[in-house]
Formats: sequence, C-alpha cells, structure tokens
Amino acid sequence: MKSCLIIAGEKSGEEHAMTFFPELKKLSPETSFFGVGGEDLQKNGVELIYHLKDFSSMGFSEVIHKIPFYFKALKKIEAEVARRGTKTAILIDFQDFNLRLAQRLAKNGVEVLYYVAPQAWAWKEYRAGVIAKTVNTLYSILPFEKKWFMDRGVKQVRGIPHPLMRTYKDEWSSIPERPFLSMKDGVDLLLLPGSRRFEVQLLLEKFIKTIKILKSHGIKVRTHLVKVNHLPSSLYDYFSDDIDVWYNSDELVKAMKATHMSLAASGTVTLSTGLFELPTIVSYRGSLLNEFIFNNFIKYKGAISLTNIVHGEMVFPELTQEKVQPELMARTLYSWVTQESEYNKLKATLKKTKDLMSGEDFSVPESMAKVIK
Repeated sequence: MKSCLIIAGEKSGEEHAMTFFPELKKLSPETSFFGVGGEDLQKNGVELIYHLKDFSSMGFSEVIHKIPFYFKALKKIEAEVARRGTKTAILIDFQDFNLRLAQRLAKNGVEVLYYVAPQAWAWKEYRAGVIAKTVNTLYSILPFEKKWFMDRGVKQVRGIPHPLMRTYKDEWSSIPERPFLSMKDGVDLLLLPGSRRFEVQLLLEKFIKTIKILKSHGIKVRTHLVKVNHLPSSLYDYFSDDIDVWYNSDELVKAMKATHMSLAASGTVTLSTGLFELPTIVSYRGSLLNEFIFNNFIKYKGAISLTNIVHGEMVFPELTQEKVQPELMARTLYSWVTQESEYNKLKATLKKTKDLMSGEDFSVPESMAKVIK
C-alpha cells in the first residue's frame, strides 16, 4: 500500500486540511496517511505519530524552548518516511518546522506538496529559494502570493481561494446586516482570546477589563466567548461570572452571527471575522524576547491580521505587545457603539472582503491525488 505523510502542526493547519482531506481520502483509497494532526484528521483515518497539541507553540521564546523536541520529531518522522517507503508528503503551514522537513524529504526523493504558503513576503524572503528547490507544488491562499513566489523562482504555484471560503460557502447568504440601530438595546461583544494556552492567559483578562470599562461608561454589554475545545476549561473558569453566552470551537459561526463586534487574538480567526463582516480589534502579545526579536531582526512592518493584509489597509485596529491595553480597546469599541458613521463605514469595507479572496478554479484534492498516484 502507498503511504503519504501529512503534517498539520497547529489546529488552524488541521482546519485547513479538513477542507481537502476527506475528498482526497476518497480519491486515494489505496493510500495510508500518517503524520501530525488532531482528532479531526485521526477520525478521518490519519495515523498520528504526534498529536498537534504537542507541536503547537507561540512566538520565538516558546519555539526556542521546544527546539530539542522539534529536532527529535524531525528525525523520527524522517525515519518513519524511510521505513514506510513514503514518496509523497503534504505539509500544511507551520513553516519553521515544515520547511526544515521539506529539505530532508526532498533529499530522499519525496514529492512535497506545501499547502498554505509561508509568509516569506513578510520576513525570511530566502524561504522562497528553499521552496523552489524542495517543493513539487505550493498552494498559496492569499491573492498576491502566487506572483510573489513565482517571481522568486517557485515554478509550480497554485493560487487557491482561502480555505475559509470553502468552509463557509454555505453561510454567505445568512450573514446578518447588524445595522447600527440594532445596538440600541445593548451590544453583543464576542471574545476570541486565541487557540493557544499562552494567548488565553495573556489576553482574556485584558478583554474582560475592556468590557468593564465600557459598562462603566453606561454601555450595556452582553459578553459572548468561544472556548477552544482542546484547552483546559480552567483557563476560562475564573471569568465565568463575566460571560453571558458560551460557545464551543465548532460554534464559531453561530457566535459571529450573534454578535455586533469582537475582540480577537491575531490569527486565522481574524479573517473569519472579516469574512462575516464583524468589526474586530486584533491583539497580539508575546514575551519580551519575542518583542525584542520582532523589533530588531524582522524588517516587515505591515499588518499582522489577515483581513488587513487582504485589504491592503488597516481595516481592523491592531494592538501589539504593550499597546494591548483595555483603555485603548474600550476607546475604539466606544466609538463604534456611539458613532453611526464610523461603524457603518467599517461595515461597508468588510463587505468587500469576500470579493478580494480570489483563486484558481481547480480541485485541490484531485491535484494532490494525481501526485500521490
């Protein structure tokens, strides 16, 4: 039986995988899949060598702490590929680890399919050269990426609509208008403090304080929160009295449709809120080491949230590091609640988000299955 390696080292990577993997499995019935993922991939027949919860890390400091683990994992996965005689690998995002793995796999004659192009245009541009030498096909999910990578020597680039476009394709007709007047009886505010323990620990308290500031200014707020299923409930329990409506991870769409605006950790979810036309303040906090490296060694100074990157402008306010302060978040939310023209202008801009997420019209599963065969 043929085998195929698949690496989804983060929850967002597994979510990307689930947009193509069930169909790929049907197209490749004689292929066994193994690698790194979570419960969703495992339920769909992937043999897990590692669970993604052991892989996920946030920022430079966490990555440095886990370097010994990652090198051990690289060796183990490489050995497993050799033992099984695997000739194809699907690597999803998770660029620091996956690009190192791609180099090892390519030397051993493995065809690498890389899904979700690394953001080399933001930093580490040399990675385009690594991809050109090691990857059979690169699947890019942002509109401008295909040309950027091809201009730097990557020959086989397929521009695809962002996986979220496929995930939410049946939802577009039911996105609520959320007119300004709908807030006259109170604001429904959604908290999305991240999918990693580190993020929730740093951000959720800040978000709760923000809401208390709004309430102190006479704004009636109903607080909604999406809990991440793979994180311990103890991260949220301390704030249970401050939350009015709770959701599980698989109820994100329901939560976005039920609310007027959001406070969110930087990540894929900020594109989800953009696609669902939900005004959002984006926050990112890392360690002091992360901040030092970002300020001194990374040239990229552009937007960090995907909605802003897609629009090419700061549609969502972004607060990073020491600027993640309840007073600043409350000030922006207060303006959205009290100034109709500002709220409506932002809503009109967000309506364009879907139209900006273009891609080629082809089947990703069929493309991958062809390489596997």
